[in-house]
Amino acid sequence: MNVAFTFKNFDASEHLKEYANSRFSKLEKYVTNPENTEMQVNLSVDKFRHVAEVVLSSDYMHISAYEVSEDMYSTVDMVLDKLEAQLRRAREKVISRRRKDAGAGSAHMDIISYADEETYREPVIVESDSFVPKPMSVDEAAEQLQTMGHEFLVFRNADNEAINVIYRRNNGDFGLIDPGY
Repeated sequence: MNVAFTFKNFDASEHLKEYANSRFSKLEKYVTNPENTEMQVNLSVDKFRHVAEVVLSSDYMHISAYEVSEDMYSTVDMVLDKLEAQLRRAREKVISRRRKDAGAGSAHMDIISYADEETYREPVIVESDSFVPKPMSVDEAAEQLQTMGHEFLVFRNADNEAINVIYRRNNGDFGLIDPGY
């Protein structure tokens, strides 16, 4: 992460630069691509007000924070807390979108036909279908499979939100495929 400092109305000590740099390095864990992340830190003093303004620009985000106090070190800490909270919210938002997109995805089903010929030939996809699996319990899926007369049924398990497959066995019983994730 590239951090650039600007000081206004006071001479910056090396200790302050090192302190701010070490504190802002904590933010790298929230950024997906630290090499392409730029952070502009503007520190200024107006009479008794110590002001810190930070602008963080990364690939897909632009976050800024502003804080004022009577001590520059505490101002740096407070602006860091604000940035950290904003970055945490942004990361949680991305994660929740991924979960939502993964959970609402549609399943794609292909039907392959095998011929009973003595000569070998490649299997051919004769039909393709896309659908969104409906949430239901295992018992409901078994009842639906029984009434439909199909060989199997893909459904979303209402208990654990996972995609499951229930199928009819040769002896008339049902089998359940649960990936367990």
